[in-house]
Amino acid sequence: MFEPPNSTLPSASVGCVQTQLAKIQLPAQGFELECGESLAELTIAYEAYGTLSPAADNTVFICHALTGDAHAAGYYERSDTEQGWWDAMIGPGKGIDTDFYYVLCANVLGGCKGTTGPTSLDPATGRAYGAHFPRVSTRDMVRAHRLLLEHLGIDKVNAVIGGSFGGMQVLEWITLFPGTVERAICIASGSSLSAQALAFDVVGRHAIMSDPHWYNGNYLDTGTIPEQGLARARQIGHITYLSQEMIDRKFGREKSEKGSVFEVERYLQYKGERFIKRFDANSYLRIMEAMDSFDLVERYGSLQKAFAEVRAKVLVVALSSDWLFPAEQSVELTSALVGCEKKVSYCRLDAPHGHDAFLVDIEQLAVAVRAFLPWVDPKPRANGVKECSSIMEKRTLDDSALIACTVSRGARVLDLGCGDGELLALLRESNAVTGVGVDIDIQNIIKVIDRGLEALHADIDGGLAMIADGAYQYAILSQTLPAVKEPRLVLREMVRVAKMGIVAFTNRGHWRCRLDLLWHGKMPKELRATDRWYDTMDIHPFTLGDFYELCREEQIEIVEVIAIADGALDRALTRMRFLNLGANRALVKVRAFRN
Repeated sequence: MFEPPNSTLPSASVGCVQTQLAKIQLPAQGFELECGESLAELTIAYEAYGTLSPAADNTVFICHALTGDAHAAGYYERSDTEQGWWDAMIGPGKGIDTDFYYVLCANVLGGCKGTTGPTSLDPATGRAYGAHFPRVSTRDMVRAHRLLLEHLGIDKVNAVIGGSFGGMQVLEWITLFPGTVERAICIASGSSLSAQALAFDVVGRHAIMSDPHWYNGNYLDTGTIPEQGLARARQIGHITYLSQEMIDRKFGREKSEKGSVFEVERYLQYKGERFIKRFDANSYLRIMEAMDSFDLVERYGSLQKAFAEVRAKVLVVALSSDWLFPAEQSVELTSALVGCEKKVSYCRLDAPHGHDAFLVDIEQLAVAVRAFLPWVDPKPRANGVKECSSIMEKRTLDDSALIACTVSRGARVLDLGCGDGELLALLRESNAVTGVGVDIDIQNIIKVIDRGLEALHADIDGGLAMIADGAYQYAILSQTLPAVKEPRLVLREMVRVAKMGIVAFTNRGHWRCRLDLLWHGKMPKELRATDRWYDTMDIHPFTLGDFYELCREEQIEIVEVIAIADGALDRALTRMRFLNLGANRALVKVRAFRN
């Protein structure tokens, strides 16, 4: 398993870079767009970092956001004060490690940074397209980037990664070209924009088009630009990228030295002034229109139909303070992928900077991305798990090995409270299962992902709403049930999402536990989760008898009970069916009650 060399990521840069222009060879009909029009010529601006392997099989493609460009990392000159927009993520030893990967980032179709767009010359007129540049869709943009890969001799990519509108492009990649992408990371995005997000874009568009220098989009002919409207549009959009917490912390209600202007106003003014120097208004409108119209449900009928042919392994990342693309939209994507039985992981990162956090709060995101990328070959391999030929042999195994003997080969497994994924890794290696872990600890989630497994970052006490009924053959609670706050809810959800549940726990009804409590008033060490009772995570210690009663109350059928008896007396008691008295530990198979 690959381990990052340090807890903090190195600051090494890819160094001095340059934007390259690829003139794509097109058929006689040109590059046909979804709107029905076509482009006679297509040029794509891109940057590349790292070295392409001889087999051309180490490519990571970066999809930029609404106002991004191909300059994702490095610098153009050593005197540059600003580096690429994702320089903190891309480089030697970073989240996307250029010592291993050949990283590409290309400007989108309709952009103003070298790729064919409104500022490009129309070969039919010899003048800039301007307002006459045709409408483009997210699909058109991804198709153009696919042509770029072919132009560079690259058939498949290790990963496609993007945040915000870049995340929408990632979703387009995995649905439109399912055989091209091995892995995909969709960050702070969704299957479509919410009505609230659309509303901000509508106001931004109106700000541009109401500028006196707009001239119906033909401002290039007049030698002017709609500066005021474009600046206002950027300010409106930028507000949606920030969280209330960060705005309050950074600016509050502070005023400038003169006392007449709020600091937040000066900040937004600065953002607007910078934007008009680097972006074209028509490009902004075309790309925004592509983002606004992106809707997987509208195109396919449902997310399940959209994801039906997906082959890529997917990581969906939500940001805690993002209200432009709230976590619910990432959960919706994850739920649909889980429902289609795709390989998907989900994590929700604690990121206070709002939607822009994927550009700013890099450290934890970089660790998650680094773990998800294919550092090792996660093929199953033999690990010497003991074969189980009888119940008595099973009773001598530890919980993990016992569960491995219980789960069918090749089954779909959900591990609830999976920890660092050790059990799932064992099941993958010994039983060739396809497993997904669920845990509330983001560090555990990243460890599971780093093992090459899938994981869902969620609190099982809150239910498993993102998982459909009967989605898995087995759901496992290995020493987890005593630690949850809502055992009833967790058990109900377990038998809802899986055809069979496996619950492993320490039995507090064991005779030694009863005796120690009677004579010493203490819980014996061998029945504690730790050496000290106050270090234990157990919230609900219970006995096998208690578990029977809870299952009866919840109408959960007990299919099989395996009592683990360590000593001779314990085994004698269990043979006489005094399981609650003789079992140190128990493994119980359960399922929803069948009428």
